[in-house]
Amino acid sequence: MNRFAVLCAGFVLLSGCSEPPMVDSTSTTPSISTPPVEAPEVSTPVGPLGTAAYQSELTKIEQGLAGDLRALTRVRTAEALTQTMDNLAASLNAAAEDLAELTVTRRLAGVHKVLSGGLEAAADALSTSDRTESNARCGGVAYTSQKVQRRLRADLSSAIVALRKLDLRFGNSLPDPGPEPEAETPTNGDTLVRRGPAGSGRLRVMNGTANDVAISIVSTGQPPSKPHVMTYVEAGKTATISRIGGAYSLYFKSGTDWSPSRRQFSADCSFQKFERSFGRNQSWQVDLKRTITGNAPTTEVEAY
Repeated sequence: MNRFAVLCAGFVLLSGCSEPPMVDSTSTTPSISTPPVEAPEVSTPVGPLGTAAYQSELTKIEQGLAGDLRALTRVRTAEALTQTMDNLAASLNAAAEDLAELTVTRRLAGVHKVLSGGLEAAADALSTSDRTESNARCGGVAYTSQKVQRRLRADLSSAIVALRKLDLRFGNSLPDPGPEPEAETPTNGDTLVRRGPAGSGRLRVMNGTANDVAISIVSTGQPPSKPHVMTYVEAGKTATISRIGGAYSLYFKSGTDWSPSRRQFSADCSFQKFERSFGRNQSWQVDLKRTITGNAPTTEVEAY
């Protein structure tokens, strides 16, 4: 059986038509409408807040910071560390703004102000990320991240102590890398590495710069991470390296906060290589202070 579409009163139907029902124009047909569902408004608690209500707000703020704080302990690259610090700084500023909207009782007014100031100070410190990649480059991402974590705890420590005195909890989610390792700076002329056969080569190093340096004598064909000899030379002092075996290239790194375990500076780092090579069983003298009359150019190299 064929089926046709038939036009009836302006509609398309699949079967026959019928007359439309008569509608009494004087009658009214009740209509049922569903009111739109609106999202609940998030309102700032009406103050002044007492201890219990204020604790509730502190818990919400800390929960909002927890994700960025965890990320700070998990970064693996300098770029990721910088991004994490930026994210955490934004979250701390947002937390400070949320606190600023609260009104508290007179008993809590002092600690409320201290906490707000601590959050802002921590955010400002994290925002100075222009040196972060440089520090991570020389000190290592883990070291730099731990340094940031310690600074964060220090910026908030006064507020945390004051809150605890009032039986308020805050800061439990802050990462704790432990105390900073004690510095063990070598003395001038200390040999940090010596490997391979000795020879009759000799090198006198004058460090006319403002920073300590670690001089690396690297045998030809070897990477700077595997020096034949590495010697520490303090700023403004001279050291002599003897019994150098074979031809070599000369590298030096400078900075502050020496790490014995990594044999590396942890901040303000620079890594240089002399462009010329040094011959076997020869005696040389170099001055690390830059001068326009110098005859030993250097180039910046990757961290080692």
